[in-house]
Amino acid sequence: MKAFYIISFFILSLLHQNVAAQLQIDSFESIENKMTITPKPLVIFIHTDWCMYCKNMENTTFKNTDVIQQLNENFYFASLNGESRETIHFLNNSFRFQPNGNKTGVHQLARELATVNNQIGYPTLAILNHKYEIIFQQQSFLSAKELIKILNKLSNNDS
Repeated sequence: MKAFYIISFFILSLLHQNVAAQLQIDSFESIENKMTITPKPLVIFIHTDWCMYCKNMENTTFKNTDVIQQLNENFYFASLNGESRETIHFLNNSFRFQPNGNKTGVHQLARELATVNNQIGYPTLAILNHKYEIIFQQQSFLSAKELIKILNKLSNNDS
């Protein structure tokens, strides 16, 4: 019976850690309000539903407790599906889905944030400073270790 309580306590501890280490994802609309009160760099993860590298980042990099802690403490974080059909109101603009085929298209905000050398690639990580200027942009899978290096460099830079 004592073993049952020990195992139960261990499982509950693990569940509590998973709940405590949750990435705070902000909407673009809420970021503008938060930025006026507490300016911080903004990390935007641009992805699609069909991108396996995007899913891999979601399931590994963004589940890493060190990444979660760094993002929650020193940055605002937003996630953007590059093919979302939702209109996003951000920085006095309305960004919409733009069809480019029968059932395909790209969201205008994804086009703005994820275009590198005239091409959109997924996943893309874009980081904006408190003035909403792009200070980092990379189109590739980033491991937790790689992302932490980038975040540490940017948070020490006072962008």
